[in-house]
Amino acid sequence: MFSHPNWLKRAQGTGFVLFAASAAFLTYFSMYAFRKPFTANSYTEFDDPSWQISFKIALILAQVFGYLCAKFIGIKVISEMQHQQRGLTIIGLIAAAEISLVLFAITPIGLNVIWLFFNGLSLGMIWGLVFSFLEGRKTSEILGAILSVTFILASGLVRSVGKWLIDTLNVPELWMPAATGALFFPLLLFSVKCLTLIPEPTIEDEQARQKRLPMDGKARWQFFKQYWFGISSLILSFMLFTGFRDFRDNFAAEIWQALGHGEEPAIFAYAGIRMSFIVLIALGAMVLVKKNKTAFYVNHGFILFGAALLLSSTFAFEANLISAKAWMVLLGSGLYISYIPYNCFLFDRMISAVGSVANAGFLIYLADSAGYLGSVSILLYRTFAMPELSWLNFFINACYLVGIVAAALVACSLCYFTVRLSPIRTHHSKQVVT
Repeated sequence: MFSHPNWLKRAQGTGFVLFAASAAFLTYFSMYAFRKPFTANSYTEFDDPSWQISFKIALILAQVFGYLCAKFIGIKVISEMQHQQRGLTIIGLIAAAEISLVLFAITPIGLNVIWLFFNGLSLGMIWGLVFSFLEGRKTSEILGAILSVTFILASGLVRSVGKWLIDTLNVPELWMPAATGALFFPLLLFSVKCLTLIPEPTIEDEQARQKRLPMDGKARWQFFKQYWFGISSLILSFMLFTGFRDFRDNFAAEIWQALGHGEEPAIFAYAGIRMSFIVLIALGAMVLVKKNKTAFYVNHGFILFGAALLLSSTFAFEANLISAKAWMVLLGSGLYISYIPYNCFLFDRMISAVGSVANAGFLIYLADSAGYLGSVSILLYRTFAMPELSWLNFFINACYLVGIVAAALVACSLCYFTVRLSPIRTHHSKQVVT
């Protein structure tokens, strides 16, 4: 799409990391401006008594269903996409998401819910496209860690922008999501242009992290079949983490309200900034692990540590040992320490550890498709099976369930790969193939 400047082709140190990480961070940060601002509103004035769910929950369900469909489509599209097509694809998909938000604003109430489905469908493949610029490099951990901060920081900040548009500029509630997206579109174009300037991984990167190539259907099936038990355990655990993370993110306003901090305008930024700091330090430390197999196991350890922090902070809050604000920061930090590795580090290191020529996009979207099934399932269960249970009580119960079950699944994966990738087993497998 654009020619690479000579200095960037030669740069592989701090300059490269700062440029590549900034381009990826700003691209995905901008994406959130098209996805999350609508959740800052309650939309109670649009609720219809004849509906079994509120207007806001209908919007969230529609968008999540769109995201879910995009993840299944992405298993094929992301894993097969040629590198030169990625930049224009990102711009085209986000432009489609913005058009959906405009149509949401001008379509009659009730019928406009469908446009949130198409919004989610357009945005669901952006992560895989952005991360494909970063994977397979010696610096992928630090690049991924910086990119992953968008999960924590961007959601709250774009919601704050949305609230500002309503409260200060008197933008109508239905137009606010499209207006927020429009504000960030120039930044998106600039950051995507910078992304396309990032050169492909060097020979040294490929030697350290394995060459990354598009995968057709046969290659995807062969890879999954070879490591099906470990991959399945990780996917099921990620399904729980994703569902819980999405519930926490979509209904953060209601949870903070139940905790007595709902009227504090800066509460989202308060938690987001502190969580980002904790998570970036924790996950950034993984770049220090050079051996791929060891790093793959360490990723499992970080996920288990995050689950332990999630559980222990919830127990401490219920025992009145910590405040509500401290609990939300620690719980959120533990959740993201567990959640983020699946989106970049874990599968990137897995490919390097097993020595297969593949790409992380396939595994990320395989996990994501299951993850958003979990998100939809938790939301539907809360809405229809337990409608009378308070947001806070449901959140606490879900925390314990997700923390315990997901940790058990990750432990199963760790045991499986420890045996599967042991030197004796690996040597035997090579003899059989020979």
